[in-house]
Amino acid sequence: MTSDLLAPLDLAFWNMESDRHPMHLGALGVFAAHSPTAGAHAADLLAARAAAVPGLRMRIRDIWQPLAFGGATRETDPDFDPLNHVRLHAPTDDFHAVAGRLMERPLERGRPPWEAHVLPGEDGVSFAVLFKFHHALADGLRALKLAAGVLDPVDLPERAPRAIEPPRGLLSDVRRLPALVPGLLRGALSDAGRAVDIGASLARSTLGMRPCAALTSTPSGTRRTAGVVVDIDDVHRVRKSAGGTVNDVLIAVVAGALRRWLDERGDGSEGVAPRALIPVSRRRPRTAQPQGNRLSGYLIRLPVDDPDPLRRLGAVRTAMVRNKDAGSDRGAGAVALLADHVPALGHRLGGPLVGQAARLWFDILVTSVPLPGIGLRLGGHQLAEVYPLAPLAPGQALAVAISTYRGSVHYGLVADARAVPDLEVFARAVSEEVEALLTACDC
Repeated sequence: MTSDLLAPLDLAFWNMESDRHPMHLGALGVFAAHSPTAGAHAADLLAARAAAVPGLRMRIRDIWQPLAFGGATRETDPDFDPLNHVRLHAPTDDFHAVAGRLMERPLERGRPPWEAHVLPGEDGVSFAVLFKFHHALADGLRALKLAAGVLDPVDLPERAPRAIEPPRGLLSDVRRLPALVPGLLRGALSDAGRAVDIGASLARSTLGMRPCAALTSTPSGTRRTAGVVVDIDDVHRVRKSAGGTVNDVLIAVVAGALRRWLDERGDGSEGVAPRALIPVSRRRPRTAQPQGNRLSGYLIRLPVDDPDPLRRLGAVRTAMVRNKDAGSDRGAGAVALLADHVPALGHRLGGPLVGQAARLWFDILVTSVPLPGIGLRLGGHQLAEVYPLAPLAPGQALAVAISTYRGSVHYGLVADARAVPDLEVFARAVSEEVEALLTACDC
């Protein structure tokens, strides 16, 4: 049976989860259908292909070995049945409404933690697939690779497989300890300095901050999703005129949309500058690396209180440059790196507390998920739209995920349904903010 030890950050995600805050990420793909039975055919294909993807057969099992007490392994499930993971639903005229309800439900922890929900469209000319992957099983890049394994074959960049080392016994580790001590001490001192830096940066990030009630919520366990499509050419026009990167523009759009949304719902945007966590992948393509999460992040203040769209973009650009210059291993956004220095039992006992503390760290997640530039298909049906969906941290009301696919930017929005009953207003504000930037740039 193939197995490997969960990396510390994966173990943290596994133990943070609760019934009201499942730790899975998702993607809602909308396909053009050739016939009313296309959805049923897609479900059959997904089930048949899933059996041949090794990563989809992996379950997570708790272990209590002496050197990994309280840890967990990722191992092949001997009883894997793809029919437990692929589900065909009744036709619907609102893919996002169904996706929101499905995102509420935690994945079953005794099985490989993923699902694929096929949603036929009532119009007969479209269907959608909602993929759900537990964050302990996959980050955004690995989730893409796993999903690609059940879509029609395409030429995706390959990384060299990681050589799995056989586990060493306790006696072997003890014998090696004297030779390891100097390196461990140097690493401990470096890690202590990093921890102090991250902690100080996190404390500074809370100074002078006006709480934004609209972005916090009492956990209800409910979810609502929405999607927005933006023309990538419009984003490039703004970038060329105002400077910065494509990502700067996309984040500035979120800041402007938040301002419009807060003002429209009556909360007001004056003095509001919420802290946005921008995850940064530390995974290097085409290299042999562990399959677990390799994430850090940047923490920036979104200039929601500034009424000028170009000044908002300039502020985002400045903040991103500052974070990039400092590097992704320091600063308040790098808290995830500290997971490597917490023992397995610490993650198991402290996971729920860490999850509850997320809102002390950041106010909103804004993440980008890479997609291949080529067209994706399932059973010959073209993928027309794809909305990434991020997990919602405890006590937080809204998360934003962004992907660029075939000339369009797709914003995937996830919210606590009770805290944000007006998610469609925020979705509309995203489109309006792009138009405001184009007007300000005279593009």
